[in-house]
Amino acid sequence: MTLGARGLARMIDANANRAREGLRVVEDVLRFVRVDAALSGEARRLRHVVTAAVTALGPARTLLAARDARSDPGRARWRGGTRQDAGALLRANFRRAQEAVRVLEEGARLALKAGPARRLQAIRYRLYALESRAGVRSHR
Repeated sequence: MTLGARGLARMIDANANRAREGLRVVEDVLRFVRVDAALSGEARRLRHVVTAAVTALGPARTLLAARDARSDPGRARWRGGTRQDAGALLRANFRRAQEAVRVLEEGARLALKAGPARRLQAIRYRLYALESRAGVRSHR
């Protein structure tokens, strides 16, 4: 991996996991709660596309080697609370995935990987479109 800094590899690893986790929640809510095969299938495909885009940034073993969850200063930032309904759960996890993909996109730019950066930007816009098709309403 030509990312240089271990910190950048950690950032990419954390956000790749965050994006996939958020998309998995979106996929399962669309599949089991909304019972929408088409939308849940799109969420699944996007999850796999994120994985492929991250692979273009560096080997999984390099990202895993940089992982250091024990000393992560953000580890204890868990905020308690609940989700009011499936819509709130979808909204939160769409945002989670979108923000993580944006960090991955910027990480790719920092690593001078224009192709993956463009791919990640396209994924982010696909996420926005999927969120709209799923009828997720803004919390604002």
